[in-house]
Amino acid sequence: MSETMEVIKTDIDGVMIIRPRVFEDARGYFFESWSKREFDAQVRPVDFVQDNESMSTRGVIRGLHFQRPPYSQSKLVCCVSGRVLDVAVDIRRGSPTYGRYVAVELSGDNHLQLFIPRGFAHGFAVLSDTAVFRYKCDDYYHPESENGIKLDDPDLGIDWHISPAEAVLSDKDRCRSPFAGFDSPFDFNTDYYAK
Repeated sequence: MSETMEVIKTDIDGVMIIRPRVFEDARGYFFESWSKREFDAQVRPVDFVQDNESMSTRGVIRGLHFQRPPYSQSKLVCCVSGRVLDVAVDIRRGSPTYGRYVAVELSGDNHLQLFIPRGFAHGFAVLSDTAVFRYKCDDYYHPESENGIKLDDPDLGIDWHISPAEAVLSDKDRCRSPFAGFDSPFDFNTDYYAK
């Protein structure tokens, strides 16, 4: 384990949980939330160019979103306060884990981060009264490239830990395409990290 973080592999190659080393005392806590040197050495070199933050209330589900190539994004996500269930779905055609997902609870208490490579759809559900969610992206937001898939698609079978009656979705997310018949713009054999 490094000085600043532990990298935990998930069931899907490339999707990784980052556990920072947290120093706590009577004053509170301190941890290094980002180190390019450590991340490049333990995960892979990534040039993050944009940070985003959102605040949402209980029951909000945002996702499942991605940007189409050539503007696809890797993300490093965390929950600064509150609790969320964070989900990454493999949408790379030809991948041995195509259509499978990783779900991790991220919170202001556990300080976990999730690295999501390009070629995945991403979303999160808010499990606390409010949650502040922050993420780094390795490409800028391009509205003409944004896309998504239906987050409650039965073929994916994601348990968001939110009842359908409680779920709060955007109009755009209510109308996403189902996963069945989804024409993914990502191919497992393409290196989307190369620019």
